[in-house]
Amino acid sequence: MRWQIRRCPRCRGYTLKDTCPRCDAETETPIPAKFSPQDKYARYRVQRLSRDGDYDSRGSGEAEQTRDR
Repeated sequence: MRWQIRRCPRCRGYTLKDTCPRCDAETETPIPAKFSPQDKYARYRVQRLSRDGDYDSRGSGEAEQTRDR
């Protein structure tokens, strides 16, 4: 067993167990995945998110302005 803190999505409590001792729900890891600038699949993830409507592919426009300088 890895000693990582886990969070219950139902009662929002924290525990080290796979199930919540208060409500017996399945717990999840609240720690986000690691980010890498060399992520070779980021382009595909952004395309999928923009296709699903969860991501604004235009952004704020700052990237285009700084690139032109």
